[in-house]
Amino acid sequence: MGMLTGKRALIVGVASKHSIAYGIAEAFHREGAELAFTYQGEKLKERVEKMAAEWGSDICLPCDVTSDDEIDAVFSELEKRWGHMDILIHSVGYAPAHELDGDYLSVTTREGFRMAHDISAYSFVALAKGAKPLMKDRQGSMLTLTYHGSQQTLPNYNVMGLAKASLEASVRYLAGSCGGEGIRVNSISAGPIRTLAASGIKSFRRMLKKNAERAPLGRNITIEEVGNTAAFLCSDLASGITAQNIYVDAGFNTCAMSMAEMEDPAE
Repeated sequence: MGMLTGKRALIVGVASKHSIAYGIAEAFHREGAELAFTYQGEKLKERVEKMAAEWGSDICLPCDVTSDDEIDAVFSELEKRWGHMDILIHSVGYAPAHELDGDYLSVTTREGFRMAHDISAYSFVALAKGAKPLMKDRQGSMLTLTYHGSQQTLPNYNVMGLAKASLEASVRYLAGSCGGEGIRVNSISAGPIRTLAASGIKSFRRMLKKNAERAPLGRNITIEEVGNTAAFLCSDLASGITAQNIYVDAGFNTCAMSMAEMEDPAE
């Protein structure tokens, strides 16, 4: 019996086999959770349905996270199909590509700023509004994905850094709003992974290389490692953890400079 046996989880954000949400779905399925999924637009429908079937799920619902009507429809359908749910996974982030390339002040626009915050941060709040009633008396768990660019500046990450900082603040406020009903709210700050979303950041391959060089473990992390952490955080084993941001980044966030960077071949 897995640590998530008997739990029902909605996963928002599966886009491909390389996405972090895919790693989470794999871990949840392995640990016994019953899964439901959403997809963004008809282009992704068949792909997500095919992956869902591999995990024994026939619940794939359309959801544009900028639409409250579509979000309401998702939870109305889940109420009909399940009656209740235990876990919400939010793995969504977006900013216009041209705002992730160049100097922050030069490339950031009012519309890009609004879009990044709406899709990357507010969508978690909007989904939480729909999920909370279905988690009543279930000791539920809500989990989102963030990145260290919320805490320190990184070239080209730009407005996404601000949106992720907003998302992390939402985790703390949502934990306060939902804690009275036993619902826990946390985030995972994953190290850089070559996903569809990350491909929009200029020089991302170089970011991966530098991250691996500086991290104490000397490598980057995998979607499987994030998935395993998510499974723990959403299980009863983590019943005392809420309002927290857990780093899964091979220790990169703790390191101002690595020993390798201190070595100068010329000396």
